[in-house]
Amino acid sequence: MEKRNYRELGNRRPGGFKKDNADKIEMIFGLRPILEALAAGKTLERIYLQKGQRNSVTADITEMARKAHVPIASVPIEKLDSLTRKNHQGAVAYLSMVTYLPLGNIVTSLFDEGKDPLILVLDRITDVRNFGAIARNAECLGVDAIVIPSHGAAQVNGDAVKTSAGALNRIPVCREHNLKETLDYLHNSGIRIVACTEKSDHSLEENVDLTGPLAIVMGSEEDGISPEYLKRSDLRIKIPMVGKISSLNVSVASGIMLYEVLKQRLLQR
Repeated sequence: MEKRNYRELGNRRPGGFKKDNADKIEMIFGLRPILEALAAGKTLERIYLQKGQRNSVTADITEMARKAHVPIASVPIEKLDSLTRKNHQGAVAYLSMVTYLPLGNIVTSLFDEGKDPLILVLDRITDVRNFGAIARNAECLGVDAIVIPSHGAAQVNGDAVKTSAGALNRIPVCREHNLKETLDYLHNSGIRIVACTEKSDHSLEENVDLTGPLAIVMGSEEDGISPEYLKRSDLRIKIPMVGKISSLNVSVASGIMLYEVLKQRLLQR
């Protein structure tokens, strides 16, 4: 179903579509339009449902969103009213600016082509500009796919795409429901899990081998990488620093890590 039909749908019943000028992405409001967008296979970035509202349609939306790994937030009506002045019926959603792709298909395809996958896994990177800058680094430095969690990740909105300089339109993004299972899958597929963390005895200047199939894990600036993900890493590496500030911006750190991987790959050729 094309967007034109959704707009017609919005004219026939309460709810519909409009442009969110702040984020430059399409907003859907109303229970039925959101349900039918899910049924049509549209990629939704996030769904907001009014807290305490329960009926058969909200139940269907919740179930379909769960299967599609679309984050749902239960929010007060004031939050919904701040998003749109239209008759939202207690439901607002955003269409995604990117199409999320299955990680398994990407990994299989890369191995079939005889390539060593380079996957970037982001744990709780919530700032959209940091996420956009990381995506730009990833595209420039040879990353095959970016993995983000379905909950606790930055919204892929206009600011993220702009900061990425269009990289988010070029590099595959995979939204995974359970990063622990994702890391286990990557490890079992023969991909080494490398965590960039200060909680390591290995430093990047030690010429650590970063060739072959790799998944680089970057964590939030506040807490770093979650302990359950660190446990699943095959190698932990810290970036050497000599200044008084104890940490780098995560987008800068990702650029340093990915450059080292690219440098070693180029030397192998």
